[in-house]
Parts: sequence; C-alpha cells; structure tokens
Amino acid sequence: MSDDEADPELLALLRQHLQGKRRIGDDEPETGVLDGAEYVYDNSIDVALDMRGCKNAAVNIYAQMQEKGYSPAKWSAHELHPKTKDDATVAFIFTMDLLNFSFWSERSAAERFAISYRDKQWTGYWSLVAALQRALDEGIPITDSHFWQDEEECTLDVLKHVFRSCTDEEMPLLEERLACLRESGTVLYQKYECSPVNLIKAARGSAAALVNLLARDFGCFRDEHRFEGRRKPIRLLKRAQIFAADIWACFEGEGYGAFRDIDKITMFADYRLPQVLNIMGCLSYSPPLDVAVRAKRNITSGSNWEMQLRACSIWCVELIRREIIKQHPDAKLNAVLIDFFLYDTIKEIESAGQETIPHHRTRSIWY
Repeated sequence: MSDDEADPELLALLRQHLQGKRRIGDDEPETGVLDGAEYVYDNSIDVALDMRGCKNAAVNIYAQMQEKGYSPAKWSAHELHPKTKDDATVAFIFTMDLLNFSFWSERSAAERFAISYRDKQWTGYWSLVAALQRALDEGIPITDSHFWQDEEECTLDVLKHVFRSCTDEEMPLLEERLACLRESGTVLYQKYECSPVNLIKAARGSAAALVNLLARDFGCFRDEHRFEGRRKPIRLLKRAQIFAADIWACFEGEGYGAFRDIDKITMFADYRLPQVLNIMGCLSYSPPLDVAVRAKRNITSGSNWEMQLRACSIWCVELIRREIIKQHPDAKLNAVLIDFFLYDTIKEIESAGQETIPHHRTRSIWY
C-alpha cells in the first residue's frame, strides 16, 4: 500500500467512531442515557430550554449547594436512610429503588397516602423508606429476595400490610410493585445467587455497567421507550441509575460504592425534576402541554409529551452541570448531587406552598 492510499482498517475504525459504535481508545461502558436525552431535546417541540435561565440556575444551585454542604455523606444523614455499610444495606437500597415509583396523589395533604413511623407521618418517597424500615422492625423480611419468590408468604395482602396507610388512601400500584419484587427475586436467583451484592460485583467498579446490567436482566428496570425518528429506544433508566447513585452516596464512594465512573450517571428523570426546573426558569412548555400540566391531566407513559418532559430535564441538568464546572473547574460536582439538591428544593417549595405549576401526572412503574 502506497503512502497515498487510505488504510482500510483505519477508515473502518474512524467510520465506527463517527457512527457512535465505538469510542477510540475507550472501551468503558456507556449507558446511552445522555445521548438519548440530547436527541429528544434536539427534536423537541413541546419542551424548550432557556439558556439564560440555565446559566442563572447554575450560579444559584452551586452557591446553595456549597452553603448547605451537599456531598455523598448527606445521603446517610437522613433519619430514615440506613446507617450501616454492609450487605444488608445493599439489599435495603435495592428493594427501595426497585419500588421507588409513583407516589403522587390527587388528594389533599391530609388525605393522601402516608406512612406512620417513629411518631411521624411520611409521604412521597419517604413513605416508601419508612414502610420498609417499619416492616423490618416487625420481622417481615421485605428486603430478602427469597421472600419475594415465595408466593405463599409474599402475597398482595402481605404487601398491603407492609404499606398500610394511616389515611384511607392505599399506596398506588401495589400489584405492580408485587410483580417487580417477584420478577427481581427470580432474576437474582437465576443470575446473582439471590444477592444484589453480586450484581454490584458483576459491574466491576463501573456505575454505567451496573445500570446496563439492571436494564439488561430486569424488565422492571428497563426504562426505555420509542421516540419518533429514532431507531434505537431512548434510554432514561431512572431507577437503574438511582440504584447506582444511592449505593455510591450511601457508601460515600468506597467499598460497594467505589464507582470509577459515577459521573456518567445523569439526573433521574421523574415527575418532580421537570417541575422544579420549570419553576426555576430553565424549562418551558408549549401552550398545549402547559395547559395539560396545569389542568393535571394524565400524560401517557412513553408518549411524546412525557418523553420530552423527562429527556429535556436530563439534558437541562447536564447543561447546568457543565456551566458550574466551567465557572468552578475544581468543583467536585456531578449530576447525582445536583439531582439530590433539586429534589430537596422542590420538596421545600411544596412544603411552603410556593409551587407555581404542578408536576405532570403520569402513572407508571418507571418513576
């Protein structure tokens, strides 16, 4: 081959790189979540980003996170989160994130589903954590995958008892939650010797690999959907990503949480983050979508509207993260910590009665 001729192997490698099939010199796992989010954002007609709003939000978010000392250690500081760093805690977090979806209610604060535990009433995500802690206190092995597989012991009636409310409203989607437990118990038995610890070990220190394993092996973690114009499904993987993030935060980046690529995890696309990003002036909606959200109409899971709300929120937080790093190159900050901060912020706004727009209504197991 002469110097004037192109090297066919080099051309093939370059072609793969340009097509996104392979990264030159990088064989590390990728979740594909950010790429999918950017694609939806680029093709979105009902959700838009305000770049000035994102820049302003980056300044305010960074200042407040510094003031409040956001770090992985903040995760364990909450009274309901586990305090030990052991296999039992991994099992608790796996169960927690397996069932971490759909807590919203149309009822008033006094009437909505709530868990009474430790002389307090807990709603939303915290109702789940409180119910799991209460079940363990009562001797119910709710975090044991052997228990999930036992159709005589782990029944819908038992789950109703575990998640019994101190109001008249029942926890949403109980049958779906039981199905998630049953499926995951089977997968853990077949592939991971009944232990989520072995699932983490199989990821070999990669948060992205852990997310990919969850999406590959567990149907109830496979949060991916079609969006018009794209052959590959858009991967959002909210609960798979939050499991990796919670393990990282609980173990403070050590032991089971020692992920070399935790920064590849994006924010967790749910119904609260689009709301807070809209309130902060980062996201805006088309008039039809805005009307639907404000009227609290049901938005179908996997629909174009819902995909735009979730994916554009992921891309929005990524741009905020990049802006913070641009202004503060030494900042130890990732999308996980920004997500934790934004979730706490919207709950504070809710408690203060200062919501200027409701969250969108989508009932599903994905978030």
